Amino acid sequence: MPSTSYLVAVLTIVFTITLALRAVPFAVLRTLRTSPIVRQLSAWMPVGILAILAVTALHGSVAAEPHTTSYALLAVAVTVGVHLACGRRTILSVGIGTAVYVALVNAL
Repeated sequence: MPSTSYLVAVLTIVFTITLALRAVPFAVLRTLRTSPIVRQLSAWMPVGILAILAVTALHGSVAAEPHTTSYALLAVAVTVGVHLACGRRTILSVGIGTAVYVALVNAL
């Protein structure tokens, strides 16, 4: 069994590291708000993350069942069309695109 002083030292180090990791972002936040890099990242990251998610999902579904490639591409086209036609409502467009894909795969 470790000694009490050893346990106190470990807990002190853990506490200090945890506090520092939680406090540093707030200390740096003021300088990051005016950063042009952060401004660019905030504009492009959502699009990039959505693109990566879409490619990963399409790759997984097409690799699992290659005959559904045309269904997936049609569902993507429907998703883009609904997104542009309905005022860029992401939840609505993704939901309708998913429903179209599921309907096509199960019906045909």
